[in-house]
Amino acid sequence: MESTPDNAAQTPGAAPAYLGKDTPLPRSPEEARLDYVLNPQAGALYLVRFAAPEFTSLCPVTNQPDFAHLVIDYAPAETIVESKSLKLFLGSFRNHNGFHEDVTVGIGTRLMREMRPLWLRIGGYWYPRGGIPIDVFWQSGAPPEGLWVPDQGVAGYRGRG
Repeated sequence: MESTPDNAAQTPGAAPAYLGKDTPLPRSPEEARLDYVLNPQAGALYLVRFAAPEFTSLCPVTNQPDFAHLVIDYAPAETIVESKSLKLFLGSFRNHNGFHEDVTVGIGTRLMREMRPLWLRIGGYWYPRGGIPIDVFWQSGAPPEGLWVPDQGVAGYRGRG
């Protein structure tokens, strides 16, 4: 899931490529372009959270859909990710084959590499496959001192009841 020159992030401060436009879903995460805009609160220490409770990708063995609730938290530095481009990027995984670990960590590392926030973490709360839910967590390091980092608020899978 490496970033390629064809989908390189935009120059911060440039107009977002997708915002306000009819935009088709990218065919793959490799084709998806993430847009970043200048942080309107540069210098302030704060946390941004994105939740994607209906995330899907494909099992690399069976080609069947896998479902997850993703929670992405980050402390912006100079840029923030534009939410429509993030939605399109996450949606591009509907046609992507990948193990839960590769998908979750790949999303986090791509955001970290391109956006360069002060700190980032992602929680992938995957629904059961073969009777076992798999939860995958990744973070870039310790959160900055003084950053309020709330619990991600996703309960462990309990099945029926």
